[in-house]
Amino acid sequence: MRLVRIPKERVGALIGTDGETKGFIERRTGVKMRIDTEGEVDIEDNPQDPLAALKVMDLVKAIGRGFSPHRAFRLLDEDEYLEVIELGDFVGKKGDQLARVRARLIGSNGKTRRIIEDLTGANMSIYGSTVSLIGNSIQLPIAKTAVEMILRGSEHATVYRYLERSRATLRIAEMGFI
Repeated sequence: MRLVRIPKERVGALIGTDGETKGFIERRTGVKMRIDTEGEVDIEDNPQDPLAALKVMDLVKAIGRGFSPHRAFRLLDEDEYLEVIELGDFVGKKGDQLARVRARLIGSNGKTRRIIEDLTGANMSIYGSTVSLIGNSIQLPIAKTAVEMILRGSEHATVYRYLERSRATLRIAEMGFI
């Protein structure tokens, strides 16, 4: 039995309309979940697949960190991982600083977030005091580096150049050479 806590306002997204999302996760993984209204999720191990409970833990955390269930389902595939970065580790706990770095990560009309997602293939969610990424073992380090560059104060143009230079690595990986 494993316990994961998610924000109360994300419980509905985890359960889904008429329990659709929860049911899909349980059918696909063979793992049973008990979800209470306070945001506590109990995950039972699947004896046939010991790793299934760990994948479901990451999936539940991803939904709790603001990903839509559809995007979070990517974590059920092989070589897909979740990375959660605490914004407070870079700027402290001051609300105005958190708002500033969240705005820098999103960009005007979502431009920065969209560029990071488009150029790396990773998915990104900014929720509360965290930024979360879902991607494979090639995409995730590149997207994480781009996010950390922005959090450390790099100019957006510098980050975009880094992402453009990294595209070659991503293309080679897509072809299966890495």
